[in-house]
Amino acid sequence: MGFPGTWMTESESVVYRVVPKCACSTIGQIMFYSDHGTFFDGDIHDATGGMHKWALEDSQPLITQNVTAHKSYAFTCVRNPYTRILSSFFDKICGIQRNGKRYRGNLVPLLMQKYGIEVGDPETGFEFDQIQSFRRFLLFARDTIRWRRPMDPDIHWSAMSGHISTYIVNGGTYDKIFWTEQFNDGMQDVLNAIETPNKIDLAAIPRFNESEGHGPKRAHPVEDYFDDLSMHLIYEIYKKDFDLFKYDFEDPSNKMPIGEIDLAEVHAKLGE
Repeated sequence: MGFPGTWMTESESVVYRVVPKCACSTIGQIMFYSDHGTFFDGDIHDATGGMHKWALEDSQPLITQNVTAHKSYAFTCVRNPYTRILSSFFDKICGIQRNGKRYRGNLVPLLMQKYGIEVGDPETGFEFDQIQSFRRFLLFARDTIRWRRPMDPDIHWSAMSGHISTYIVNGGTYDKIFWTEQFNDGMQDVLNAIETPNKIDLAAIPRFNESEGHGPKRAHPVEDYFDDLSMHLIYEIYKKDFDLFKYDFEDPSNKMPIGEIDLAEVHAKLGE
């Protein structure tokens, strides 16, 4: 199985397990800058050099060697499950992707047909009933995760604990898991713990939000999208994420964590 979704600086100063929709573009650019003193020109997910990634065959032996020996500081970043799935919906389902097309080609037409989801149109300013469509999308997300129908779950809405566990199960150890909601504090802790060829001033780093601006804006507060049934579905899909990463399931309007992440608990529960 190895270490899918794992990135490492060329200097091997740090190892990062990517969790989609959790500031991964910004983190990747910080890692790139820390080695090269410049940002990658483009979306860091498209970079095929300047950083080791598990998706690049030549990087795999180096990543395996580093991670299994725990040679470098290793971290990941998590996000409130309510805002993460909303972000996935607006970006991946409603938005037009970097290539100018809809995400995954025939996915959106399938959702319209099978689940009655509307996604709006850039020509008309993305006018549609966001709440109704999002709740229908949730049913689809649950079906993909629970029954792998009508397709396998997508990395952008599959549970964070699933992404994070592959690293542990295959022999990796995390030194830090921090929250997107307290990004600067968490990322600073990582930078304080490692030596990088180029110093990073977090306050001066732009936010690389690659998904912004190509889909509709969220028209309502987070909590308006989640009725009792939606919350039930969210709990069914993300129970482990709420428990392990200390988010507030009872109150969708509270995006902030309500406890400290216990790394020993994460390794014990996700390493089984």
